[in-house]
Amino acid sequence: MKKRTKRLLMGAVAAVGLGGLGTAGAFLLKKRAFGEGRRRKQHRRAADVWARPGMRVTFRAELMPGREPSQRIFRVAEVLPSGRVRLEDFAGEHMEKEFEAVR
Repeated sequence: MKKRTKRLLMGAVAAVGLGGLGTAGAFLLKKRAFGEGRRRKQHRRAADVWARPGMRVTFRAELMPGREPSQRIFRVAEVLPSGRVRLEDFAGEHMEKEFEAVR
């Protein structure tokens, strides 16, 4: 193999290798950055929840048609880590979007 061809091939191999290392480094940095952000977000979510035990919530009218607003009000018994709530005297776990916005 000629010296010039050998130099060209070695340069191409080096470029591909360095590109791979750069890609791996960027992937690891991105993974670490998003991992920390996820932890911070979960920590913030624990402090900033949309409901508290004992709080009164009103189901949206679309979910309970034909009932007056006073019949759609329930009290929160427990807030789960997922953000869902369990209600007193009403079965199941419920999400924030099932209720009317707090005024």
